[in-house]
Amino acid sequence: MGQINVINALVLRETRTRFGHHQLGYAWALAEPALMILTFLGMFAVAGRQPASDMDSFGYMATGILPYLLFSKTTVQVSQAINGNKGLLFYPQVKPLDVVFARIALEFSTYVVVFLLLMGANVMLRHEVSVSDPLLIAVGFALASLLGAGLGLIFMGLGQLSNVTERARGPLMRPFFWVSGLFFTVDSLSPRFQEMVVYNPVIHPVELVRAGWFSTYDDTYTNIPYALQCALWMILIGLALEVVTRRRIEVT
Repeated sequence: MGQINVINALVLRETRTRFGHHQLGYAWALAEPALMILTFLGMFAVAGRQPASDMDSFGYMATGILPYLLFSKTTVQVSQAINGNKGLLFYPQVKPLDVVFARIALEFSTYVVVFLLLMGANVMLRHEVSVSDPLLIAVGFALASLLGAGLGLIFMGLGQLSNVTERARGPLMRPFFWVSGLFFTVDSLSPRFQEMVVYNPVIHPVELVRAGWFSTYDDTYTNIPYALQCALWMILIGLALEVVTRRRIEVT
């Protein structure tokens, strides 16, 4: 129970640090993804593109962007967990992984709440409820969080070995934005490209969330065991790097 209390305290500290002591900070957690969704909706409208499978445009974009943001933000926050909280590590009760778990929990809860609020608002505006399978949505968000945690742990460990990691993270992460199904569905691609994109583990939680929300969408190409295996392997590699660099962290 001791470490659970520490993690709970760290979650509260991270929440206040990230969102501030005013309600505007919490509003920005909702406004940022909403603005991103609306921006790309405008671009789609200008280009004359419409989602397939009878999906409404806002829901189509939100079910792609929000799981991806959970993955990418978790990766960034976990990768910076040690460098951003070195002062706390002087306390014997606080371990490096406690900070990591706190940031994972905060990102997951934040984006689940954002998803519920945005999709709830969309349902009220459209006067139409289209939730197909809430369990698939939950699994999709859990997988996105695990993938982000695993990749973040790897970056965190490598970051203790070299300062180049911080600068390289952005360019290495950028391709995920374009190949993770935010703006397309796997079944809309040619068979050749379908075979390629399904090797990207991030596309699977996105497809799961879409299939869980839209009853008209068939997630034929989703492979939960593959995405979970990728996440677990990355987490194991990240934990191994954390063990290797633990002495360096303690000395620093």
